[in-house]
Amino acid sequence: MVTSVLAPHLAAPVVLRRRRMRGLTPGRSAGLVGFAAFLISVAWSWQPSFWGDEAASIMSAERSLPSLFGLLDSVDAVHGLYYLFLHGWIDLFGASELSTRLPSAIAIGIAAAGTVVLARFFMGSRVAIGGGLIFALIPRVTYMGAEARSTAIATAIAVWLTVLLVHTLRSGTAGRGRLVMLWLGYSVLLALGMYVFLFLALLLPVHAVIVVLAASRHPLWRNVAAWLAANVFGLLLAAPIILIGTSQREQIAFIGRRPTVTVTEAAVMQWFDTIPVAIMAWSLIIVAVLAVFLRRPGAHRSQNLPGRAGLTIFLVWLVVPSAILLVGTQLVTPMYSLRYLSLCAPAVGVVIAVGVAALATNWVRTLAVAALLTAIVPAYAVQRGDFGKNEGSDWRQVADVIAARATPGDGVVFDQSVRPSRVPRLAMHVYPDAFVGLHDVTLTRRYADTGWLWDEVAPLSDVLPAITDLNRIWLLQYSGSGESRRETDVHTLTLQGFHVAETTLVNRTRIIEMTR
Repeated sequence: MVTSVLAPHLAAPVVLRRRRMRGLTPGRSAGLVGFAAFLISVAWSWQPSFWGDEAASIMSAERSLPSLFGLLDSVDAVHGLYYLFLHGWIDLFGASELSTRLPSAIAIGIAAAGTVVLARFFMGSRVAIGGGLIFALIPRVTYMGAEARSTAIATAIAVWLTVLLVHTLRSGTAGRGRLVMLWLGYSVLLALGMYVFLFLALLLPVHAVIVVLAASRHPLWRNVAAWLAANVFGLLLAAPIILIGTSQREQIAFIGRRPTVTVTEAAVMQWFDTIPVAIMAWSLIIVAVLAVFLRRPGAHRSQNLPGRAGLTIFLVWLVVPSAILLVGTQLVTPMYSLRYLSLCAPAVGVVIAVGVAALATNWVRTLAVAALLTAIVPAYAVQRGDFGKNEGSDWRQVADVIAARATPGDGVVFDQSVRPSRVPRLAMHVYPDAFVGLHDVTLTRRYADTGWLWDEVAPLSDVLPAITDLNRIWLLQYSGSGESRRETDVHTLTLQGFHVAETTLVNRTRIIEMTR
């Protein structure tokens, strides 16, 4: 019976045949891996400029609480708990790049520690530690670990929710009261995770597989019944965010306007960012599958590898959520986004570590790890560069130019012809000091006074009286917008007696100084 295969793994930790690493207890090893993961994510996290989604986080968090709740009533309720957290965090530590991204780096450390704890249920400590470290190095993880968004926190909750599930299933002989408390904790953590990230529900099919494979000392129906009851209660607790998120589903309509993601593109971009990293990673994943499923029963123990059922759990975690979104996008409505699958990254790290451990000799393993690191380092360096976010966001550099050259009383006009997350106007909100004293010519209502994420603005041609007393105006234009759109504001100001004094291209933002 398939359920009996996993029983030894859930009944007790795997017995190591090698000598235990001296002084490295399970808790200490998980803690050290978590600390290393934190350092990897936090290093140079302050270097890249903010980008649009981070601007949404910071601008929402900096609202007054009444304004924030007014916003969540109409949009972004699924991020509401994170915005509330960030509201208090910014009050304490400020809104710099390092400060606002630090919670994500901490969350990656917590997730990596949890990955080690979880993997140790099914395999030897060396492989589990390797899984936690590889997880910390995956390009998708290093990206979200240096971003002011909720994805990293949701991933940490996903890992520890799974740890709690496996621990609860292993506690089958515990007293009834303790089991009730464990299942209650599972319900609460599930609900909390969905308030942070609604798509955490993608983890439930994975947990269903764990429950089915976990029947050991109790009948299968008892585990399934307890888990279903815990899920029902957790979903009831999360019902408000599920209902509000459903009513605001139009906010992800932008996915439908993007090109359809192919399976091949997802295989590269979902976690690995570049083709070399993807080739190395998928090769090791294939090695893991072949090593565990094609070897004779019991042979895996000499290398501390998981059994077939153990590896199945991580493979299901790796594949099923992605398949659900890809199929759902094709058959129901656009719902696939690369970042939604970040919560699968812990499983990716563990399976890759199994592939490394399954290689024939220590030399081959060392070469495989070295090759993987060699492929990852360039991607990491790009992420930590000045323009490492959103394919080249340059708002901090733009702010530096404005701070150095503009003077109080000058006007500023922003290109509004691009999608909201790339509008140059957001530079003023995430780097406000550089724009102090400048006249925002086209602003009609500030974002904090609306029920929407962004400022309300008017076309420049509708607010010409506002420039009557101005002698210098700075145009900030997105270089990717059409030439005719970029020239519209220049032409409008030229008719009002201005001329182009100087043009500066930062990275993807063009700064045009116009004077009378």
